[in-house]
Amino acid sequence: MFAKVPFHLVRASTRIYINACRASSLVARNYGSSISVLANPAVMGSSIYRRFASSTTPHSTASDPAEVEAMNCLEQGTRLLEEGDVEGAKRLYARSAEMHRNASSLYNLGVTYYHLKDFDAAIASWQESIALQPDSPDAHTNLANAYILSPLPRPDLALHHLRIASSLAPQDPEIAFNLAAVLEATENLEESLEYYEKCLAHGIERAKMHIRNVKAKILAQRVQSAQSSGQSDE
Repeated sequence: MFAKVPFHLVRASTRIYINACRASSLVARNYGSSISVLANPAVMGSSIYRRFASSTTPHSTASDPAEVEAMNCLEQGTRLLEEGDVEGAKRLYARSAEMHRNASSLYNLGVTYYHLKDFDAAIASWQESIALQPDSPDAHTNLANAYILSPLPRPDLALHHLRIASSLAPQDPEIAFNLAAVLEATENLEESLEYYEKCLAHGIERAKMHIRNVKAKILAQRVQSAQSSGQSDE
């Protein structure tokens, strides 16, 4: 899921949509889960929504030359990212972080690593960004999705950070959708259904398909449980 970031001055971020089928296949392949994956699963969404990371810290001052130069690099990096020059943006964000290490430069650096499919580096950048600014729901969401999409997925850590993101932004349907997808992939079906229904109530129409699928899975589990119980009583 891609990030919501209103383009304004220097800040660019990416929030990645997890497709429930993609999440399921990753968990199934790497953890031996018995998740059934839909035929022809949809590709992960590529639409970009804009919500900026903060370009300054609470203690920043315009009189600090290093910080001013770091902010300039952040602005230039964002312009390059808008133009599709991810490598150029990465270099500028890295320079910004070197001159004035703050949550914004590290957050945006993680975005470029994500686009370049360097998930380990993206995870490291977002972890450090969160250490500096722990109340960013976007950073927690991105980190969670990187954990799912990395070569060795960690759905447990993804759930941890999505729950934090959801607590920080309880009315955000995109976070709810990602949390629902990972819950579905890890067979937490009842809770997954709750979040998909929340998404639908907030206008995310693609949640309808997932609601049907999760309800079918829950029904199948109940039937199987009833059959197993009947056999044990014989």
